[in-house]
Amino acid sequence: MPPPNQVPAPDQPFPLSVVREESTIPRFNNENNWVYPSEQMFWNAMLRKGWRWREDDLTPPDMSNIIKIHNSNNEQAWQEILKWEALHAGLSPAAPTLKRFGGKAQEYSPRARLRHWMGYELPFDRHDWIIDRCGKEVRYVIDYYDGDVDQDTYRFSIPDVRPAFDSLGAVWDRMKVAWWRWTS
Repeated sequence: MPPPNQVPAPDQPFPLSVVREESTIPRFNNENNWVYPSEQMFWNAMLRKGWRWREDDLTPPDMSNIIKIHNSNNEQAWQEILKWEALHAGLSPAAPTLKRFGGKAQEYSPRARLRHWMGYELPFDRHDWIIDRCGKEVRYVIDYYDGDVDQDTYRFSIPDVRPAFDSLGAVWDRMKVAWWRWTS
């Protein structure tokens, strides 16, 4: 019997794949990488969050594309985190790993609220990712903004990735990067 999150919902209009894809994101305290949700897992998770699928008129190919976009967005966010982590490459013998993450779609970051106050759109989603940097937990804030869909890579969002303002080290990293961007 499949796990509960892989079982079709009672009123689901069509079958969905239960195949999961491995990411390139290393998992903390594990030799394996994180594994992305299947189409069925994603569908069930969206239902738990109150999604009304009948209003969206989805087809099986739509769900396949949604999963590709989801996975691509996460890979892109991880690459942005690695750019920030490069500031600490010489200090840590081990590469960073992702410990845990959480979606906070309704909790806008201070930066997102400031941008909105200046006339920009709010992000459609926010995640906080906790990474392990050689035994130290570091939190990253990721605001996802709408962009055009790239048919080759399935990227459609513009992630704004940065260390959270919750430690002096993170503040220093953000100040260094801001200075480099301003002076280059």
